[in-house]
Amino acid sequence: MTEVNSEQAAWWRAAGEGWARAQDMVGLVLQPFQDVLVEAALARPRRRVLDVGCGTGAVTRAIAEATGAVCVGVDISETMLAAAREHGKAEFVEADAQVHAFEERFDLVVSRFGVMFFADPVAAFGNLLRAAVPGGELTFVTWRAVEENPFMATASRIAASLAPAAVAPDPDGPGPFSLADAGRTREVLERGGWDGIEILPVDRTCVLPAELLVPYLSNMGPIARALREAEESERGRMVESARAAFGEFVHGDEVRIPAACWQVTASAPL
Repeated sequence: MTEVNSEQAAWWRAAGEGWARAQDMVGLVLQPFQDVLVEAALARPRRRVLDVGCGTGAVTRAIAEATGAVCVGVDISETMLAAAREHGKAEFVEADAQVHAFEERFDLVVSRFGVMFFADPVAAFGNLLRAAVPGGELTFVTWRAVEENPFMATASRIAASLAPAAVAPDPDGPGPFSLADAGRTREVLERGGWDGIEILPVDRTCVLPAELLVPYLSNMGPIARALREAEESERGRMVESARAAFGEFVHGDEVRIPAACWQVTASAPL
């Protein structure tokens, strides 16, 4: 593994266990954005598709099944890739997409919330351009500002209260909101060599059964990180505090999560 994104690799090795355990819950919550990418993949015939930051491989497999294309998922978390490989139907590669020399070239590069964590996003998107055939397409979804995503804002606020000594993340550094500014994202892609850039807002309501709220929060995101770092004797209290804070999102037997994102598309020069 390259040292370029070594901090992210180390973080995802730890966090990946929770994501792997919660992959079915993640699939439920993020299904609307999987649908967005599958629809984009079906817009024209595809031969080879690359899924960047594929995690446990749900999008990779869905596109393979929908299009019949050869699909390759790439991620820096071997933990999540091990879970992905259990399901087959696609190829999965442990690599840093910012610098990895892809042997094959792809007519479509996709990502569901997997391209916000690069140490050097311009270099990363330049490398993904080299992995695309001339005229190939890029399409990904990424979060808009945290202020537009109240569920995630609540998670960050509660995590900060549970672990006040934790260092706040750099808003411009690698992280879920690093591409929240559409102007910055356009500049990154242009400097990476991509053409025909379009950035459109996508808003969806994601749904999770109410009984899965605590397991979901306990396995991923900033609250899960706070729980991992806490004394075991404190975790029960922390979980109950988190449960209470998310009451506004619980409607009967389901949790409704408003999600404000960008769908970004671009093309490789001919």
